[in-house]
Amino acid sequence: MLAGIHFINFTLPGSPDSLAPTLAATARAADEGNCATFTLMDHWFQMEGFATAHDPMLEGYTALGFLAGQTSRINLGLMVTGVTYRHPGLLAKTVTTLDVLSGGRATLGIGAAWYEREHRALGVPYPPTAERFERLEEALRICLQMWSPDEGPFEGKHYQLAETICQPQPISRPHPRILVGGMGERKTLRLVAQYADACNLFARDVEQVTHKLRVLDEHCAAVGRDPAEIQRTIIGSGDPIDNPDQFLSDMEGYAKLGIDLVEMVPTGPDPEAWVSAFCAKVVPRLAEIG
Repeated sequence: MLAGIHFINFTLPGSPDSLAPTLAATARAADEGNCATFTLMDHWFQMEGFATAHDPMLEGYTALGFLAGQTSRINLGLMVTGVTYRHPGLLAKTVTTLDVLSGGRATLGIGAAWYEREHRALGVPYPPTAERFERLEEALRICLQMWSPDEGPFEGKHYQLAETICQPQPISRPHPRILVGGMGERKTLRLVAQYADACNLFARDVEQVTHKLRVLDEHCAAVGRDPAEIQRTIIGSGDPIDNPDQFLSDMEGYAKLGIDLVEMVPTGPDPEAWVSAFCAKVVPRLAEIG
């Protein structure tokens, strides 16, 4: 099983002056410690369930571009891009730029968006749920078209593009990895089956993840997709550093379901030290699972 780092806490000692060096050092520790992915959130306000809207939050793609120059092998992406925040044609160019400048290490993580407060506060339209999912599907289709030889128009219900030119094309082949985040059984997992290279689930317990993956397999069958083509990933929980044996035992259960990557959130005021300890104590043993 592979390990990833999901960095969400920018409320750090010495902020804001400390944010750039701390973020860079943490990403380098993950890169050098054999983690496979390093992801950030796509929010403009910090999540209220985690801290407050007045706590620090950095814009995701600018931060990932900074990290592309600080790392050499780790895959970089947002967990996940809110479809409402960027026009899909411009999003495809943004992710392409990250992919080219990182040497082919970009992931397009994308979802339907949910944080209504930041939309309203910053003047971003917040359509009803059904429309956001329609826009998500069109955005996926637009990105895939822009990452193909087809430079023709795109005519959708919500987006109309006269030309889908994207030069240079991404370095990743056939295109940057696409991850659709979320666990919704009727819409989200259907979009995973139809368009994505990976899914990401919250690992509340093995039984819930088992059920969600069964639903995903059903959607794959409905669209004629081989489920093995889709990487199955989770956001993990628990304390992998203070209790690595329990954590690894839990991961063995998920590995039996086909989960092959777990992203963990650094805790405490020193994320670089947390990631270094995680990479030393857990990542080598995690690699033996599967």
